[in-house]
Amino acid sequence: MTKQQETTLDVGQTFPLTIKRLGINGEGVGYFKRKVVFVPGAIPGEEVVAVATKVQPKFTEAKIKKIRKASEHRVAPPCPFYAECGGCQLQHLKYSQQLVEKRDIVIQSMERYTRFPIESLDVKDTIGMDDPWNYRNKSQFQVGLRDGNVIAGLYGLNSHNLIDIPNCMVQHASSNRVTGIIKTILKELGISIYNEKKKKGAVRTVITRVGFQTGEVQVVIVTNTNELPKKEKLIKAILERLPEVKSIVQNVNEKATSLIFGDHTFHLAGEEVIHETLGDLSYELSARTFFQLNPIQTVKLYDEVKKAAALTGTEKVVDAYCGVGTIGLWLSDSAKEVRGMDVIKESILDARKNAQRHKRSNVKYEVGKAEQIMPKWIKEGWRADVLVVDPPRTGCDDALLQTILKTKPKKIIYVSCNPSTLAKDLQVLSRLYKVEYMQPVDMFPQTSHIEVVTKIALK
Repeated sequence: MTKQQETTLDVGQTFPLTIKRLGINGEGVGYFKRKVVFVPGAIPGEEVVAVATKVQPKFTEAKIKKIRKASEHRVAPPCPFYAECGGCQLQHLKYSQQLVEKRDIVIQSMERYTRFPIESLDVKDTIGMDDPWNYRNKSQFQVGLRDGNVIAGLYGLNSHNLIDIPNCMVQHASSNRVTGIIKTILKELGISIYNEKKKKGAVRTVITRVGFQTGEVQVVIVTNTNELPKKEKLIKAILERLPEVKSIVQNVNEKATSLIFGDHTFHLAGEEVIHETLGDLSYELSARTFFQLNPIQTVKLYDEVKKAAALTGTEKVVDAYCGVGTIGLWLSDSAKEVRGMDVIKESILDARKNAQRHKRSNVKYEVGKAEQIMPKWIKEGWRADVLVVDPPRTGCDDALLQTILKTKPKKIIYVSCNPSTLAKDLQVLSRLYKVEYMQPVDMFPQTSHIEVVTKIALK
C-alpha cells in the first residue's frame, strides 16, 4: 500500500479523532494522519468517532457519529431549532468557554497569516456579556406558507428549507413578539406570501429593528411586488395591536436573489426613523442605516476604542469606514478634530445629522474612499495623529494600507470583525508598525464571530 493510499479517507468512512481547537467557523478541528479535519459541533478536548462527509486534498469535513469522551464544557443547547437553523454555532459550548475559544481563534489567525512571534503578542481575555441572550436589535425573517399557516424564520443550514422560529433566543423579545403578531395578521387578512420556488406572491421578508433604550420598533415589510395587498388594513392592524411599532416601511425586491433588500423603499406609516441611545449619544435609525446589532456590547467596544486611542484633546483623528459616524462621535469629546469618510452617501448624510444633533462642531464628514481623501487632506496641511479603521469582513482596501504606510499616522486603532483579514492587514502594516495589544470583544454570543480592537503604533 502506498503512503498516499494509507492517508486517504473516503466519504462515509468512520475514524477516531481528538479535537484540538475550534476553527474560525466554530467547528471542532482535529488531525487524522496529519491531515486537518473539521467537525461541526465538536469541542476541543473531546474524543469522537467521526464520519467523513467531504474529502478534499488539503482537508476533510466530517460529522460526529459518537462522542467517546465529552468535554466538561459541553452543555445542552437551549434552543429547540439550534441543530437545523445554523444561525448560532456554539450553543453546545458553555458561555465562559466560548470566550476562551474565541480568544484562541484570534491567536490562530495570527499564527496562520503573520510572521509575528506569537508568544510575545498581548492578546487580552475576551470581553463577554453578563447575559448572552436576546442581544440582537434586528431580525430579518423570511416568510413562507406551511399547511395554510404563515411561518417566518431562517433557511436551514445549507438548505432551502425554511425553519419557522417563533422565538429566537438571541433576538430581543420585542422582535419575537412583533414578528409573531405580524404573521397572525398576514394570515387573518389572507395576504399573499412569496413562494421561493414559483417566484410568485407578495410578502417575502419581515424585518424588525428595536431601540433597546427607547423601546421603539421599526417594521420593514419586503415585498416581491410594488403593490402591497390590503396595505391599509395591514397598517391599521399593526398599529392597533403593536403600540411599540413607531415606523412602518415597505421595501420592494423583485429579484430572484438571496439579498434581503431591493432598491426601492417607501415609508408607509408612523415616523421614518426610530431612535436609539448609546452612552450619551442618540441616533436616528432609518430602514437602511447600518447600526451595530448588539447595542449592549457596542458601548463596551467603543469604550475599548477610546481607551486604545488615549486622546488628550490635542489630536486630529480620522474615522475611516465611518458609517453613520458612531465611533467618530464617541471620540469627538476628547479629540481636537475628527474627520470621517465613507463611500455610502446616505451614511455620510446621517453622520452629519448625528454630529449636528449633538452639537459636535469639531467633526467633519466626506463621501469617498479613505485612500483618496487622506492624501488630499495632507496636501492641504491636515495630517491625522490617530487613525481608526472599522472595515467590512474583507478587511482594509489594499490601497488604504499603502496610503497608511505613506502617510504614517502615529497610532492606528483597528476594529475588526474578521480575525483572518485583520491578521493579513497587520502583516502588511508591520513594515512600519508594531502591535501593542489585541482586545477581543464578544459581540455575538452563541456564534463563532468575534470582534477585536487592536492598538497599533508607529515603530
